[in-house]
Amino acid sequence: MSFPRLKVGLYAFLVAAVFVLASYRLFRRADSTVPSKDQVLNGLMLQVLSSQHYQPEKIDDAFSKRVFDLYLKNLDYRKQFLLASDVEELRRYQTQIDDQVKRGSREFLDLSTKLLSERTKEMQNLYHEILAKPFDFTTSETFETDFEKAAFPADKGAQKELWRKLLKYETLSRVSEMMEAQEKAKEAKPSAATAAPSAANAEAPTATEPVRTLPQMEAEARKRVLKYYDNQFADFNENDANDRLAAYANTIANTYDPHTEYFAPKAKEDFDYEMTGRFEGIGATLREKDGLIYVDEIMPGSASARQGDLKKGDALLRVAQGAAEPVSIEGWRTAKAVTLIRGKKGSEVRLTVKKPDGSTKVIPIIRDVVEVSEKYAQSSVINDNGQKIGYLRLPGFYADFSDNGGRSSSDDVKKEIAKLNAEGVKGMILDLRFNGGGSLGDAVSMAGLFMESGPMVQVRDSRGRTQVLTDNDPRVQYSGPLVVLVNKYSASASEILAAAVQDYKRGVVLGSTSTYGKGTVQRIFDLDEALPAELNSVKPIGSLKLTTQKFYRVNGGSTQFKGVVSDIVVPDLYSYLDQGEKEMDYPLKWDEIQPARYRPWDSPPALEKLRTNSKARIASNPSFKVMDEMVKSMRKRKDETVVSLKLSAYRAEQQQAKAISDRYEAAQKTATGLDFALLPVDLRALGGDTVKINRASRVTKSLKKDITIGEAVAVIQDELKQ
Repeated sequence: MSFPRLKVGLYAFLVAAVFVLASYRLFRRADSTVPSKDQVLNGLMLQVLSSQHYQPEKIDDAFSKRVFDLYLKNLDYRKQFLLASDVEELRRYQTQIDDQVKRGSREFLDLSTKLLSERTKEMQNLYHEILAKPFDFTTSETFETDFEKAAFPADKGAQKELWRKLLKYETLSRVSEMMEAQEKAKEAKPSAATAAPSAANAEAPTATEPVRTLPQMEAEARKRVLKYYDNQFADFNENDANDRLAAYANTIANTYDPHTEYFAPKAKEDFDYEMTGRFEGIGATLREKDGLIYVDEIMPGSASARQGDLKKGDALLRVAQGAAEPVSIEGWRTAKAVTLIRGKKGSEVRLTVKKPDGSTKVIPIIRDVVEVSEKYAQSSVINDNGQKIGYLRLPGFYADFSDNGGRSSSDDVKKEIAKLNAEGVKGMILDLRFNGGGSLGDAVSMAGLFMESGPMVQVRDSRGRTQVLTDNDPRVQYSGPLVVLVNKYSASASEILAAAVQDYKRGVVLGSTSTYGKGTVQRIFDLDEALPAELNSVKPIGSLKLTTQKFYRVNGGSTQFKGVVSDIVVPDLYSYLDQGEKEMDYPLKWDEIQPARYRPWDSPPALEKLRTNSKARIASNPSFKVMDEMVKSMRKRKDETVVSLKLSAYRAEQQQAKAISDRYEAAQKTATGLDFALLPVDLRALGGDTVKINRASRVTKSLKKDITIGEAVAVIQDELKQ
């Protein structure tokens, strides 16, 4: 969903002012001094959360335990700083945080800060000591890469061993990457040394760089790891009291649900930048979690989308400018990391990423600007066995919220449907994969393009008041066979549209087992706007993004947590991932309300027959077979979190994964390509401009070997035979 900023009107301002004044009176000392910033912030946050959040939490011992667990996880996710004894010392406050927040004290925060600061100073000496000596990669030992499975070290001896293995693992992974790059350089033709490095898939040596021996690689890898930790510790030492307070306040907000967040003034600026400027460069939005920076979205039409290897859910480990030495960004803030990722159009950036299955890959991307046209709905025709099948791709549910005459996704889809109808298409595919949502109103209007007027979604607030959002236009813009494509990253408004199509039995939802499961609405509340004049001295204190409403299908079930279950499940490369709302910390749960009154489509698809035919096709399709093998391998790698620190064994695991990936790519290349064609009306509008025609063809070019779209075409053909 998009997050429109909540403008504080007169009523909301008065309510907020009452909250703040109540907090002010609560924390005001006998000598009438102004309360501290953290007292005002915590008091105001709790008041707003308790009155405005969709599901307010009782501020009690259970709340205190949730805050304790989440803050401890965020404080030392890798369990590399705190000892078990430190955790037990902090656990004394496990049920006291609620009381401290209420009275404006900070014993738990102060103790955690003190302990972490002491341990950090100790570890700063330790990692220098360990990295001063070469690692032996011939010994048989292992390392647990899933830090949630690990325990806090029992004593300093155990902590030193943990750091030794951690640093050895990080050095080992870099050595493996250098070995792969060197092997690729040897296999390349002699002319490759002078070719542009953008086609490389690793940190390939430059023409002037000598070939390294294994000891040289090991030394270079340790040097890079040392530099990374030097930068990480430097960043940590820059954190001040405001940073620690902001992290603590955000943890409190996160315990309500994963989409409720506190933004310190600087963090709010970073958030605004993420929603706007980051689409320049590589075209990816990023998010921080557990000390790493993850890809949250790939912008349609961007350099990343065209390159194709960078995916949502990838963790960024290192950034290199072309063939230059990569810089580790683990532990960095997003705002700092993006300064390395951004760059001039035409320049190359190489991202070393960790895939969800644990494998690493270096992805070269030539920076570019996003073509605005590729952010909007686009359609084309697939010619298949003498039939024309319409393909309509929707990257997001966009709208002009400021009413300045901007574009609307529902209006654009309506125009694309009209063009497809003019071509005489016999079926239509609406592609909502990787569509993270957006305008709720457009989702409602868009559903109405495929069916008669009626309720499309229900929205409920914290007081239990339910609003039924209805499409009132009785006209049906398209009435033929319809397949809606979804995956695990179809969220929010995408789920509303898919659910409406499913509940009305209007078409077939095809794709991943289920969609993401985000069925909530957030608004941003500017805390500074609500502060009375007598508290101006504590400004600025930031903003609060909080969940205020929840979506429900017309059948009464929520899209929250469970998402939308596909009518026909088609395996994809993301099916091995534990992705979705249910994997987040403290998500709101699924529930249901009274169904709305609606009348299903008169001619529903014969789902059982379509499902049976699809299952048989998928079982005999070579590309799906190799994909299934690859998914099982990635699932195994993801589950087997204990890795070998022996170079030969580690390399064997990496090469095994690469071999399966290569087989999948080979199977994709041999798959029968879909016959996509631009619409004649669009070609005429381009006026024969070959540059514009090539640009318009870029979207479908990458989809010709898309086996999921191929299966959607086959399902429509089955419907046409009925």
